[in-house]
Amino acid sequence: MYNAFISHIQQRNLFEPDKRYLLACSGGLDSMALAHLLHTAGIPIELAHVNFGLRDSESDGDEEFVKKWGELHGLPVHVHRAKTKDWAEKNGISTQMAAREIRYQFFEKIRSKHNLAGIVVAHQEDDQLETIFLNLARGTGIEGIYGMSERRGELIRPLLPFSRAQLASYADEVQLTWREDRSNASTDYKRNKLRHQGLPALYSLEPDTRQNLLQSFARLKDTGKAFSGLFDLWKAAHVREVQGMWVLSYQAIQNMQGAASLIYYWLRPYGFNSDQAHALAESLKEIKSGTIFRSATFEVCLDREELLLYPIATPFSGIELPFGASAFELPDGRHEITYGAKPELIDRNPEHALLDLDCLEFPLLLRSWQEGDRFNPLGMSSEKKLSDFLIDNKVPLPLKKEVKVLVSGNKIVWVVGMRIADWAKVSPATQKYMHIQKR
Repeated sequence: MYNAFISHIQQRNLFEPDKRYLLACSGGLDSMALAHLLHTAGIPIELAHVNFGLRDSESDGDEEFVKKWGELHGLPVHVHRAKTKDWAEKNGISTQMAAREIRYQFFEKIRSKHNLAGIVVAHQEDDQLETIFLNLARGTGIEGIYGMSERRGELIRPLLPFSRAQLASYADEVQLTWREDRSNASTDYKRNKLRHQGLPALYSLEPDTRQNLLQSFARLKDTGKAFSGLFDLWKAAHVREVQGMWVLSYQAIQNMQGAASLIYYWLRPYGFNSDQAHALAESLKEIKSGTIFRSATFEVCLDREELLLYPIATPFSGIELPFGASAFELPDGRHEITYGAKPELIDRNPEHALLDLDCLEFPLLLRSWQEGDRFNPLGMSSEKKLSDFLIDNKVPLPLKKEVKVLVSGNKIVWVVGMRIADWAKVSPATQKYMHIQKR
């Protein structure tokens, strides 16, 4: 196995010359076999051991075993004695999850403090199969079948191509001793039940079941990577950003095979789950404009001809502007206010408002628009429902929620960024003006 191990780590470039690494070492078969392989290969390592305090004297025995092995081979050993049950209770998580958080936080602390090149863990082929089947049991997509990667950030797993049986054979060959954790034989945990009952039953179906599963998962992983690349091309071609929203036309998704998967991979970074993606794909078969799907921070809206993705708006409580106010802040930027005598030029920029000061009643109120609002748009002699005005101007539903109005008394002076009211415009008779400009 040693030669196969060396060939594997060289082909995969898992270790850099002249760099030191931190090996997570429990004292069990897998980590002790890996420690021996790395040390024999001349790869500089330091050992990290966590005593979780869950098995009393047995936990202390594991700690002493790792310390002595490190001392015998001239390797630094870093030990952390944890109060695992207290951590689990404090954070409201399981003991297993607490142990995971404790060990990886400790490993990273030691790696960073001693400027080590990576954290090496002894996950092997059997662990990989168990992980994949646990993911399937919980419910997963294609990426759940990928299992664990050989390298992810600072984490390195050089034993993934090797089985537990191979490691046991290697340990016997080099007369390597290790500590056996009695809890590994228990079926109280899901992983152990799968290891001792589920997978052996599955492997017994056919002589080559185990190898066939490994090959099938490898092919599925490759298929998943191909899909990921094609998805990136599809997204670049069809998803565009407009006014702070991401837009996808119905034509680009409605008749696509695997539309739910495309939608899921698009929306997943924004907090949407696969069930929502499937429901959204179904809704495209009979589009009802205005239908909304929500994650914690984003919404997807079915608009007239396209899907719109945008952040959920934060509530706007309104801003009161007394006479003499010089500026105000909105989510889209700062607006500055100036006052003066008869204006020399007319500012026709809809993001600005040039108003006849004598027509205004202070304080002015800047607020979100409301159903029932009406106003007299510039150039019109009569009032219009603001909702109709927004429809006429083809304002998408998400942007409608962001529309603000400036109110004088009970009359709308300005639909911010769109149109002032005709009655508040400057005219040849204007003597004083108020000018709001977006900066």
